[in-house]
Amino acid sequence: MKSVITILFLLSLLLFASAIWNILSLKRPGFYPPKQVLKKRASSLAGGGALFLILSILLSSI
Repeated sequence: MKSVITILFLLSLLLFASAIWNILSLKRPGFYPPKQVLKKRASSLAGGGALFLILSILLSSI
């Protein structure tokens, strides 16, 4: 059970890091995906990261 919680926590960190990467890509000039696509991608990655973080916290409290 502990390994599942660790994997979920690491997955949430990876999703948050990817969301930050997409947010920082908005500042770069000439980056290919349009800004609206990057904003949508960053928000969905951050939402997934929050979901996995909450799930790992709930499972660790059991």
